[in-house]
Amino acid sequence: MNRIEDHDILTKTAELLDLPMDVVAGLPSLELMGNRQLFLTRHKGILSYSDTAIDVNCGSLLVRVRGTELQLLSMTADEMRIGGVIEGIELSR
Repeated sequence: MNRIEDHDILTKTAELLDLPMDVVAGLPSLELMGNRQLFLTRHKGILSYSDTAIDVNCGSLLVRVRGTELQLLSMTADEMRIGGVIEGIELSR
């Protein structure tokens, strides 16, 4: 299958189940609260951690949080909350 067919299948499945497409596709969800906290769901674990950068595996995406005084406030198998002074968020494949 190609990307257009994959997208069509995900769209139809989301409509059928009455769910947001990001949930059906298993995509991560990021919620930034000011520049002080990031709430991230559907992650696959932390790849690297320091007080200036945290790299999070989100399957097909890498989420890099940059800032100062960064810390992991909470983490479960599917969700995490990062605190500190967040200066940037980078997404890469």
